[in-house]
Amino acid sequence: MKEQDNVLYARMLGSFSLRWNGQLVAGGSKANDSQSAYLLQILIHEGQNGVSRDKLEELLFGDRDMSNIHHALQSVIYNTKKKLLKAGIPAENCIEQQKGVFRWSGDIPTVEDAAYFESLYRQAQETKDLDERLALYLEACYAYGGEFLSMQTATVWAAREARRYKEIFCTCVERAAELLRVSQDFFQMEDLGLYAARIDPLADWETVTMEALVSLGRADDARKLYDSTVQYYFNEQGLRPSRKLMEQFDRLGEKMQYRHAVLDQIQSELTGASDLSQGGYLCNYPVFLGIYRMVERMLERGGQSVYIMLCTIVDGKGNPMREGEILDQLISRMGDAIRLSIRRGDAMCRYGKGQYLVLLINTTRENCNVIQRRINARFLTGRQRTGIEYFVNSVFWTP
Repeated sequence: MKEQDNVLYARMLGSFSLRWNGQLVAGGSKANDSQSAYLLQILIHEGQNGVSRDKLEELLFGDRDMSNIHHALQSVIYNTKKKLLKAGIPAENCIEQQKGVFRWSGDIPTVEDAAYFESLYRQAQETKDLDERLALYLEACYAYGGEFLSMQTATVWAAREARRYKEIFCTCVERAAELLRVSQDFFQMEDLGLYAARIDPLADWETVTMEALVSLGRADDARKLYDSTVQYYFNEQGLRPSRKLMEQFDRLGEKMQYRHAVLDQIQSELTGASDLSQGGYLCNYPVFLGIYRMVERMLERGGQSVYIMLCTIVDGKGNPMREGEILDQLISRMGDAIRLSIRRGDAMCRYGKGQYLVLLINTTRENCNVIQRRINARFLTGRQRTGIEYFVNSVFWTP
């Protein structure tokens, strides 16, 4: 959006800032947690609807014990006007009061990104022309700069608005992706998925990009994106791939087209002769899931004993560790300890924050205990208080 002179531009999505004639008035590198900044956020966002005195005082001062809360409010308003005047904004009457309701004056032209974003969404809903609807949905998607007033998520009204705007953003992305799918504009669809995943992480928008990549014949890029997404979800939140992401992965497999090749060449690609790493097979969760299900089928023939083991990092009191920099170091150490303690024919994967799943092929319950001791020997050092908690189950074939 190109800024015009003598217009106040309020950014509320992603971060907070006020700009006037190209100059930063509030937010950005300036302190944005002051009462003046909070007052401006409330009044500009509410616009002509206004806020009652009682509500405004509650939002600004909470349950603080004040001898004269009305005077405190007037003091914040006075100081806010002074700051705006200093920035060159004609702010004498920028905050109006009428019948106990405070409003941001309509005399100062103001553009709020959240209101602009919502207006694009409403226009897209109302238009009948499909090309115009797509253009409006895409413009709305790119106008969404992130969570509404992300620094105010502890306040009820801001958190409520943040949820509402995020729902609108999700709707815009889904509807824009559907229109792009129909028109087979997969280049724009790829860009949309990349933007949505960056602005709203951990929300499975990578599926939009993956679909576009497969449709463009770039299956290898789609597979790489899937692998990096799964790893990112594990590293950031200890999350397993969602059903939506795994369904997209299944569709990816169905759509991948391979050139005709002789069997020797195919087998060479499948073998992975370059994988000379020591110890067990470290894979991602979807691959582990496929191996597990294949092993279940193999058990139909009998003659094998297979166990699955869950390894969880615990603190000195035996409680699972879920957060902290030390956990990232410990999970890496535990992964190495597990991989070097199991055989090349066994499989393992990250499961949750501070957890690994291990599939032990053709072994016994007693050998599981031996493996646990090997892992501990490699993982535990000195006076280390953290440890590993083990749960082991036999894998049974169920018809």
